[in-house]
Amino acid sequence: MQSLAITLTYVPYIAAELPSNLVLKKIGPRIMLPGMMLAWGIVTTLQSLVKTYSGLLACRFFLGLCEGGLFPGIVLYLSGFYRPHELQVRIALFFSAAALSSAFSGLLAAAIQQMDGIGNMHGWQWIFLLEGLFTVCFASFCFWALPNNPQGVKTFKEAHADHCEYRLTLDANSVEGIKFSWKAVLSTFKDPHVWINSVALFCNGCSLFGLAYFTPSIVQTLGFNNTNTQLLTVPPFVLAFIATMIAAYVADHYKQRGLTAMVTTTIAIIGFALFLTADNFGQKYTALCFLISGIYASSPSMISWVPNNTASHTRRATAVAISFVLTNAGGILSTWIYPKKDAPRYAFAAKLNLSFCVLTIALLATNLTWLKFLNRRKESHRDHLMKDVVHLPLKDQREALGDHHPDYKYTL
Repeated sequence: MQSLAITLTYVPYIAAELPSNLVLKKIGPRIMLPGMMLAWGIVTTLQSLVKTYSGLLACRFFLGLCEGGLFPGIVLYLSGFYRPHELQVRIALFFSAAALSSAFSGLLAAAIQQMDGIGNMHGWQWIFLLEGLFTVCFASFCFWALPNNPQGVKTFKEAHADHCEYRLTLDANSVEGIKFSWKAVLSTFKDPHVWINSVALFCNGCSLFGLAYFTPSIVQTLGFNNTNTQLLTVPPFVLAFIATMIAAYVADHYKQRGLTAMVTTTIAIIGFALFLTADNFGQKYTALCFLISGIYASSPSMISWVPNNTASHTRRATAVAISFVLTNAGGILSTWIYPKKDAPRYAFAAKLNLSFCVLTIALLATNLTWLKFLNRRKESHRDHLMKDVVHLPLKDQREALGDHHPDYKYTL
């Protein structure tokens, strides 16, 4: 029943991602992103009133519908503010906040559970009520604080905003374009590097969401009560935050997304291998720290690789949506691979995720090789690539070809 409720969340979640990304620029992130967050917070708050299983399923459906476009929308939004080699640290900050929220939601849940019985409400009801109301308040603040572009940043003087926009034009990869085109949308589906990276994110998503949802269940099988279980879920996610930020800095500084993701995925492989062979609490808990840190640290490299290597705006919006659709498809799979009968070893889930991590490294290596080939081809076949647009002004050339333009260099 739990797995079905979680799975139902993903169906509208996935369905919302591409449409929401395609209209984000038209509506404006200042309205759309807080709007989705506000709706998500309201549904979470109302979930505290659920009394039947059918009511739970309805809440989970609308929760997925409201939340689906938020994360890909934020990634697309950040890609319009930062140069390619600055993007991963910013995505990692957001992603690490999610890791820390998983950590400290455990602490918060442990505290809120002590409110059981207050106001004739169960502890779980208080968790949804308070966390939902916090989201509503934060979303309301974001309507005021979130800018659509550098000119809208409230703490910027005009010179600061102009400098920010100028920096974005320094890269040959700065190809924004404002025209929507179904041709651009469809062309994104034909690019191998988009699909290779997205399949890697499917594998990563299976591990990522499975760990996010089932870490308390895994820890609980080690023999602790509910409160201690929640507390013990905190340290692995704190370590994941540290590992994610270190990996992001290295990836941005050395402009190496693929290699960074391969190294951090290897850490996850070590964790899953240890988990399969662990015999006691210390070994299992150490394995959990390794695998959570590796999985969370590798995600921003793969996520930021997508907007780094697609242009203009419509193609980037489509590619980001495709990558998140595949990531969340991995999340759907993750809800079914941790059955209670497999506790405490969860051998099948560990073996599957270990296999996916190995596949991820193979896919990352393939994508790295393919992108190097495309960059070399742009140098050797420049005239051929430009033959249909050579008569156009440079701005129109870049908008027409997007990341296929010879001056656009793919990030490795």
